[in-house]
Amino acid sequence: MSESWNRTMGEALRLTRAGQLAQATSLLQHGLAGTTDGPQPGANGAEDLAGHGRAHPSPASNSAAAPPASFVASAALNALSERLDAKRSRRPHLALTEFSRARPAARSGAQAPARTGAGGESRRRRHTETAGTRSYDLYVPAGYRGDPVPLVVMLHCGTQNAIDFAAGTRMNELAERHTFLVAYPEQSRAANQGGYWNWFSPTDQHTGSGEPAIIAGITRQVMRDLAVDPARVYIAGLSAGGAMAAVMAATYPDLYAAVGVHSGIAYRAAHDVGSAFAAMRTGGTPTATGTVPLIVIHGDKDTIVAPANAEKLIHCRLAAGDIASQNGPTTTRADRGRPYTRTIYYSFDGVAVAESWIVHGGGHAWYGGSPDGSYTDPEGPNSSAEMIRFFLLHPVTSHRS
Repeated sequence: MSESWNRTMGEALRLTRAGQLAQATSLLQHGLAGTTDGPQPGANGAEDLAGHGRAHPSPASNSAAAPPASFVASAALNALSERLDAKRSRRPHLALTEFSRARPAARSGAQAPARTGAGGESRRRRHTETAGTRSYDLYVPAGYRGDPVPLVVMLHCGTQNAIDFAAGTRMNELAERHTFLVAYPEQSRAANQGGYWNWFSPTDQHTGSGEPAIIAGITRQVMRDLAVDPARVYIAGLSAGGAMAAVMAATYPDLYAAVGVHSGIAYRAAHDVGSAFAAMRTGGTPTATGTVPLIVIHGDKDTIVAPANAEKLIHCRLAAGDIASQNGPTTTRADRGRPYTRTIYYSFDGVAVAESWIVHGGGHAWYGGSPDGSYTDPEGPNSSAEMIRFFLLHPVTSHRS
């Protein structure tokens, strides 16, 4: 990292040591955005976060103004605090109260029960194993009769919860239409105060440990408790959830038949807090992810996670060497919504194993989503529908040897 960034991190450490967490958060935000109108290293940091710089845009805004705090800001403070007390046996829990206060409030419907469609049922469940405990919501559509059906695992972005993500993506409505189960694992605030999946942590990038083990455990618990077609288990996520979905595809390729990454980051693009900030801007230096079929959706005006990350995700998938040809890029316009460029990559046997959707004018939000949830853009293309279309084309046998 640059000397300037090192000074910023050092000052943030000093503020954290002094208990001035809101000021440390503000400093990290401005460091990420590259602005100079926030508190500078050496300042007393007494001002309130909301009093610095420009106003934060709505999460679904496509404005080019400085973005709100990134989904690694909370983790950055966690890492700083860990340096203050390396002997702690668990991650410290930091209260980013000023950060939360400065963010736009969630839309009024975000905490309401997710729509259940025509008689479906949402069940609150809990999974515990050696790596830890997480709660999750499980949606069971009305058409489920005990015969094996597909399962889709959905990973929310930071500051969201399972109810919010279900409402915003409208995935339960598609579950009713196509009869599949949906699991919404929920990040623990004890693991990350902002509710972000720790995609950049080396502990959480391996099979059998950390958050990948917990998410895989939730998946397997649903497969044990209900009738799930083991060849049709899929995973998707938004932002930090998208980054963690990429981790899951890389670490559990025999469990998931396909993966969807929306506005996310490639596997091992970062290995610590500093490289996480860099990866959000540049895509980092990720690792090839194997042959799990991949659909990537990203806005070309995303000011929080740069569109370069979409390119890195596709590049890592192409590194598997099973791509024979591509169709596109083809630019078109959704029936209702923004234009997009879609590129399809085919294997030697003619199967479309990777798709890239670059949404023109799109910001950091789930496209075609409902205003009942946060981080949604009601304009198309319909991200949920396109992911399900792609998923249902791919049973696990299409990539498992």
